[in-house]
Amino acid sequence: MKIVSKGDKRIADLFSKIENVKGRAEKAFEGNRPLFKGERYLTDDQLSKRLNLSRRTLHTYRTEGLLPFIQFGGKVLYKESDIENLLSSNYEKAWKE
Repeated sequence: MKIVSKGDKRIADLFSKIENVKGRAEKAFEGNRPLFKGERYLTDDQLSKRLNLSRRTLHTYRTEGLLPFIQFGGKVLYKESDIENLLSSNYEKAWKE
């Protein structure tokens, strides 16, 4: 068995590769919110960017009862599954081919 020291180039290469993978993993999970009881929630800002709607439009949809939401304090959250269901239920197929 050969003993490898900290100064060995192979160790430096290994740590470099580990840092590279770590950086890519952090970038991949950036902005990803963890699940809460199996459900993912979106903030007002996240949903407005995802749907390309203004936050004011989202507020209008909430007050008109078109958009399900959760509000506590000044924070508004949307269940991702509620939004997906809303979009699916309002989907219209193209009638002309």
